[in-house]
Amino acid sequence: MLNNYFRLFDASRTDERAMQDLLSLFTLDAEIVLNGTSRTGFAGFMKTFYEYNSDVKHMWDQWEIQPDGSYQTNWAVCGQAADGTVYAKTGIDIARLNEAGQIVYLENVQADKNAFSKYNQ
Repeated sequence: MLNNYFRLFDASRTDERAMQDLLSLFTLDAEIVLNGTSRTGFAGFMKTFYEYNSDVKHMWDQWEIQPDGSYQTNWAVCGQAADGTVYAKTGIDIARLNEAGQIVYLENVQADKNAFSKYNQ
């Protein structure tokens, strides 16, 4: 299921069904943490993300279960910002799931600590 997160994230830009499937992976009140800043709900993040980005492609390692029951993976992404500039970033994602297998917590820790500063405003 967590591998579907990245696949659906990348497809959601142009595919409404992929966006709906992506959002269904999360509880409505999922905690999303971006470089230490917490917000509730994933749909708002996605809306903001695609205001600033026109395309994105993720690569990731296998998700590994951690001693605390969470899952973690290393990832890399390349993308094109809405202004046409291109970028590449790396980091880790930490996810926690509920009993139904939905994501209740997703933390994105980027190697560049200021990477998500515009989403935190």
